[in-house]
Amino acid sequence: MRTLDIDFSTHVESGATTLATCWRIVRGDGVVLGFTDHDQALAFDGTDFLPAHGLDGGEVAHKLGPQTDTSEVVGILHSDAIAEEDILLGRYDGALVETWRVSWRDPAQRHLVRKSTIGEIVREDGLFRAELRSGQHALNQPKGRLYQALCDASVGDARCGVDLDAPAFRVIVGVVEMRDRYRLAVSGVAAFDEGWFGFGRAVWSSGKRIGINDQIVSHARSGGADVFGFAAPVGDWIEPGDTMIAYAGCDRRFATCGEKFANIVNFRGFPHIPGNDFVLRYPRQGDQMDGRKLAG
Repeated sequence: MRTLDIDFSTHVESGATTLATCWRIVRGDGVVLGFTDHDQALAFDGTDFLPAHGLDGGEVAHKLGPQTDTSEVVGILHSDAIAEEDILLGRYDGALVETWRVSWRDPAQRHLVRKSTIGEIVREDGLFRAELRSGQHALNQPKGRLYQALCDASVGDARCGVDLDAPAFRVIVGVVEMRDRYRLAVSGVAAFDEGWFGFGRAVWSSGKRIGINDQIVSHARSGGADVFGFAAPVGDWIEPGDTMIAYAGCDRRFATCGEKFANIVNFRGFPHIPGNDFVLRYPRQGDQMDGRKLAG
């Protein structure tokens, strides 16, 4: 059962309310934005909530149990609030959204209705429609270890322990040309082996994608040119001369962990686990039956 603040409760029970809805959006890059459906700006908790042209919140049905509650917010795209290009660049993906009911006469009288994260964003006819997912959405995410031959850590995280800021695993890269929306010819990595940055990541340090973290899926070398392939289409927002910080990648294999990173002690997989074909095997004369490992 929800307990309302005494001032807000008194205001609601008065029968003559002056309520507006406010949304505080906290993006993954730390940018905080505030919007309200009121016609005047409101401010509280250090955030200015600006009138958003055509912004409207949908209804949400609260469910019992662990099901994810979903709602939506709809608004007109305009450059003074939420730019369409920022949506396309993914700057709002997974952003935290706080929904407040506030008295526009006295913003101290307010109530936090819900905290959500932005899911799917649809753009059509100059409008955006953002899905808001409740905190129960986190219960749908896989948790715990995976019993598999490949490492289930991410290279450079606390479980992996590799220092990706070391010169051997980090370099500033410049864009030379766009091969297509997913592939860029780059400079600055000639001293590294081909494939060194495959399965790695890039953090853009200039250009329209500045601050965005992109996954590098391949690092090829052809005719003296290094080409990075990305998991997402980046070519629409990149120009020659843009720069990124590229970090070495890992294909999560036991051999790579030892040969490339000298980090076998922190390998988080099970390299000697039998493969899927093992279940189909049957005893044959001459098979190894002396207790030694059967795989790896």
